[in-house]
Amino acid sequence: MKYGDKVIYMEGVIVEVHDGSVGIDLKGRLGYIEVPMRMLITDYEIKVGQEVGFNMSFIEQLGPDVNEKYVSNIKEIKQQKENLMKGDKI
Repeated sequence: MKYGDKVIYMEGVIVEVHDGSVGIDLKGRLGYIEVPMRMLITDYEIKVGQEVGFNMSFIEQLGPDVNEKYVSNIKEIKQQKENLMKGDKI
């Protein structure tokens, strides 16, 4: 399935600022996205409530295959979090 690239300008508002990422609510009730801090281009100190704009295209699934390495890493991290909640050592 190949669609022509259609770049769409989107805007949002910063709702969370973490050490390594920024949470953005997209305008128009389109959802929420969290991006690494290194992806944010700015000349200003980042603060909650500031507006951002970016160009976005459609997200395209590349194929039916599952990347087992990512799946196993996700399961391992989930298991570690569950163990921490129980008080077990890793």
